[in-house]
Amino acid sequence: MLKIAYDPIYAHPLPEGHRFPMLKYELIPEQLLHEGIISHENLFSPEPLEEEIIVWTHDKTYWHQLRDLTLPAKEARRIGFPLSAELVEREIRIAKGTIDGCRYAFEYGIAFNVAGGTHHAGTHWGEGFCLLNDQAIAANYLLNNKLASSILIIDLDVHQGNGTAQIFENEPRVFTFSMHGANNFPYRKERSDLDIPLADGTGDDDYLAILRQTLPGLIERQKPGFIFYLSGVDVLKTDKLGKLALSMEACRERDRLVLEACKGHQIPVQVSMGGGYSADIKAIVEAHCNTYRLAHDLYF
Repeated sequence: MLKIAYDPIYAHPLPEGHRFPMLKYELIPEQLLHEGIISHENLFSPEPLEEEIIVWTHDKTYWHQLRDLTLPAKEARRIGFPLSAELVEREIRIAKGTIDGCRYAFEYGIAFNVAGGTHHAGTHWGEGFCLLNDQAIAANYLLNNKLASSILIIDLDVHQGNGTAQIFENEPRVFTFSMHGANNFPYRKERSDLDIPLADGTGDDDYLAILRQTLPGLIERQKPGFIFYLSGVDVLKTDKLGKLALSMEACRERDRLVLEACKGHQIPVQVSMGGGYSADIKAIVEAHCNTYRLAHDLYF
């Protein structure tokens, strides 16, 4: 069964005119339900994550400042959302959804989080709409509970996974791979185990050729026991913050290459959605839903 973490709290209210498309978190499950790709049985609502697990990944002082809403104003502005207790609860439910998704992935091969992919959050900071790093938290959960001894994080969001890279810079059991726009946010990059920076305007053929040349050998060398996939759709040509030039079809093919590799090697994979900022929210939702459609066809 395809299991998907989702809760209405994901669609957090923001000030009018805010550029983050929160509405997509309602529209993605609605569209999949409408098409019959999933039923309500596929969706699960995660509980809040325990503090003990959060501080396996994030600095305790930083977490307490988030929890208590005492983060200095400059650091709060770096996140890009108005801080509130509900926003923090949203974040810890998202992180728990990714952990729960790992358990479902071991059982069914794959699992999803409608939100997540909060890869800009580092050990002691949040930025770029990311407070806590859900896939990093889940990776440490797997390591600390001896559920996996070798993990690969495949980050194909258009923005570098700088927080993920920093968190695992001295952790040999986690290999971080980020393929992203070279001239895009964050402007101060961290060092992933493998970074592939792409020129502005990189299109379908070049993008897919690089991924085909890279991914199979990477999986063969690393032999991970678990994979996290960050499937941001801000690689689309229509994306306001992306700077790349992928078509909807190439974005879908990107997902197919990743998911077929995971299934072919029988490696469980947890998928978080990541970014997407096209002006037409229908394009964002369609690109994200393609990832679920592929998973449904490949695995179920």
